[in-house]
Amino acid sequence: MDNLAKLCLKYRHFLNILVIGGSAFLCLLLSLSRLPSTELLEIAPNWVLMWVVCWSLKRTVFQGFSAGLSLGLIEDGLTGVYPSHVISLVIVGVFIATLSQRRYIQEAMISVVLIVFVMVMMAETFTALQFTLSNARPIAEVWQNYQQISLVSAILSSLWTPVLYYPLDCWWTYLRRDVSGKRFQLSPFRFERKK
Repeated sequence: MDNLAKLCLKYRHFLNILVIGGSAFLCLLLSLSRLPSTELLEIAPNWVLMWVVCWSLKRTVFQGFSAGLSLGLIEDGLTGVYPSHVISLVIVGVFIATLSQRRYIQEAMISVVLIVFVMVMMAETFTALQFTLSNARPIAEVWQNYQQISLVSAILSSLWTPVLYYPLDCWWTYLRRDVSGKRFQLSPFRFERKK
């Protein structure tokens, strides 16, 4: 880590972009795959939502909105346009960033796990509402499936959250420190020295 600390800010900025893009890309790939021991009842964790929560915890409302919008559009492009993932991911990104900025959320690991649990339940509710409004399936079937899917997905996502949150949190916390120990304000793509 000492060698990494000696890199100039331009290289740290480039590495941060690689970590952000790489982790988001990895979550998108994981959402498409069914790895052994990551699914239960053929339901997998919501990796993309976990990434949006991890991102939005330390960002502004606009950055949470942007992350939810961009990853939602990419996920819709990979899986199908309906039901849209954009709505739920944007709401999650804005909601978490708003609560975080108002200091309602502590960034302890157990808090993040519980937040992911609640946000997955909320996202699955929006998905069920989209199915209900489209009349593509009977309403009774939608809400019966919703109970199983939302609970299993929320449990799996909250159990897998530390695998994603801990390395990203360590990385972003490390980037806030200059080589001399001075603090930097972490924005998504630039570092600004705190006054």
